[in-house]
Amino acid sequence: MSTERPVPVGTSSAESESAPTRRTFIATTAVGGAVVIGGLATAPPALATDEAVATEAPPDSLVSLTVNGVRRTVTVDNRTSLLDLLREHLDLTGSKKGCNAGACGACTVLVDGRRVASCLTLAVRLEGAEVTTIEGLEKGGRLHPLQQAFIDQDAFQCGFCTSGQIVSGVGCIQEGHTGSQDEIQEWMSGNLCRCGCYVKIVRAVQQAADRM
Repeated sequence: MSTERPVPVGTSSAESESAPTRRTFIATTAVGGAVVIGGLATAPPALATDEAVATEAPPDSLVSLTVNGVRRTVTVDNRTSLLDLLREHLDLTGSKKGCNAGACGACTVLVDGRRVASCLTLAVRLEGAEVTTIEGLEKGGRLHPLQQAFIDQDAFQCGFCTSGQIVSGVGCIQEGHTGSQDEIQEWMSGNLCRCGCYVKIVRAVQQAADRM
């Protein structure tokens, strides 16, 4: 039996010998676009440049802001969220990282008096801002009226969402959205409670609004 490879129609024997075999073709393409030199795979110049850029350190910025009445100046990676600044740099862990996508409200804080999802807020954009977290609501050893109302109304269970609920409730009261239980429920709808304490949370916000 002959062991010679068949030559395709219209191809000379010399051309057949120089053409790449199926095995060499697969071996060449398997390196994912790399250039094969002397049997060694070498990354194309453009790819090598991209890898060098990727290894460079990300830019940092100096940010000065007031957190719970205290002026803080911190150097952070420009990609750092306000939530990570509070938790990782300032050790204020009351604001919780729930979904980390702005959908649950567990990380709610006040920035210049307005409610924000701190997980979606870049720290570098808050130069000169005033931030209030759950730790900043208590004054002189006395609980904020809404913190006390949460205790009175038993408005929490596991407690994971509670800090965000309370800060959001304070914002809701300051914004004047406490005319009725339906209004409170509507303006607190961005804060989720997996334990289902919504009725008691609304009652707590209403109690605090009546006493402030």
